[in-house]
Amino acid sequence: MPNIQNRLCGNLPKIGIRPIIDGRRKGIRESLEEQTMRMAKSTAALITKKLRHPNGLPVECVIADTTIGGVAEAARCADKFAREGVGVSISVTPCWCYGMETIDMDPLIPKAIWGFNGTERPGAVYLSAALAGHDQIGLPAFGIYGKDVQDQNDNSIPEDVEQKLLQFTKAGLAVATMRGKSYLSIGGVSMGIAGSQVIPGFFQDYLGMRTEYVDMTEIIRRIEEEIYDKEEYEKALLWVKENCPEGKD
Repeated sequence: MPNIQNRLCGNLPKIGIRPIIDGRRKGIRESLEEQTMRMAKSTAALITKKLRHPNGLPVECVIADTTIGGVAEAARCADKFAREGVGVSISVTPCWCYGMETIDMDPLIPKAIWGFNGTERPGAVYLSAALAGHDQIGLPAFGIYGKDVQDQNDNSIPEDVEQKLLQFTKAGLAVATMRGKSYLSIGGVSMGIAGSQVIPGFFQDYLGMRTEYVDMTEIIRRIEEEIYDKEEYEKALLWVKENCPEGKD
């Protein structure tokens, strides 16, 4: 097993799982606790098993300490996610819940909501209500809903739901990983091509990144002074020779 390390500055973002529940007591909430937390744990297990960061390290998931049925529990979950370095959140629920009291309000974290398509309580209704709330306050969220109806005690994640969960998580991780990092531009604009222009406003406003610039003579300096990983260079050179055939100049 190769020695995999995080070479970026800062910690890798984690996935936060938010189990959302109907907060009404005296039988309603109590009957849903186990199923709701089970959804959260199965989602975390899927992501941990299937996904890795670009450097090869496994993706870590953080589950809220309790189910979330109101504002106080949502706030405690947000506090835990901030301490744990969560960069992406996924809310899961098998039932109706109080929409605006339970959604993720962090404006910087990519969000998804999985509403369970079941034979009992309406996870789909919460999904629609919560997404409408997100639209109303201007916080985008990705909706996930299975095409097939499942029994209440069915703990499996359908194939279409699994695909959507993984697609969202990969996209969310890309966003969270780039935020706070730098884009390094080496050299100037190539042949007047607009795509070679680095537009700082886009990187800052849309991606949350800063931009840096160095001249291409920096590459020559590093070659001449041997400021590079020689073992990594040999591997890269071998790969280029095997996979990038050169034509006539």
